Amino acid sequence: MTPLPAPAFGEADWDALREAARDAMSRAYAPYSGFPVGVAARVDDGRTITGCNVENASYGLSLCAECGLVSTLQATGGGRLTHFVCVDGTGGILVPCGRCRQLLYEFGGPELLLETPDGIRTLDAMLPQSFGPQHLG
Repeated sequence: MTPLPAPAFGEADWDALREAARDAMSRAYAPYSGFPVGVAARVDDGRTITGCNVENASYGLSLCAECGLVSTLQATGGGRLTHFVCVDGTGGILVPCGRCRQLLYEFGGPELLLETPDGIRTLDAMLPQSFGPQHLG
C-alpha cells in the first residue's frame, strides 16, 4: 500500500488525527482513574504518531498519553510535532494539562497547532510566555 502524500505544513487531516487518537485511547491502561486518554500528532516529515495513558498502582508512576507520544517520536526518528489532538474515553476533544503543554512545547514549539473544544489554537496561545530551550542558552 502506497502512503498518501503528507499535507503541507499548515494543513492537517484533523479527522484522521482524531480517529488515530481515539484508536490509541482504546488501548489506554486506566484501571485506577477509569479515565482513558489517547493522543495523536503529525510530525514535520508527515508521520502520524500516537500515545495513550498508562497508569500504575503507585499513582505517581503513571504515564500520560503525551509522554508516550514524545517517546514514540524520539524512538521513531525524532522530528518536530506540527499538529496535535487529545481525546478522552468518549472520544471528545481534551486540552492537555499544563505539564503536558510544556512537554509538547519542547517537541513542537510555539507554532504547534492543537485541536481544542474552541477550535484550532497554537501552543503559544495555550501556553503563553512559555519556558523553553532558548532560555538555557
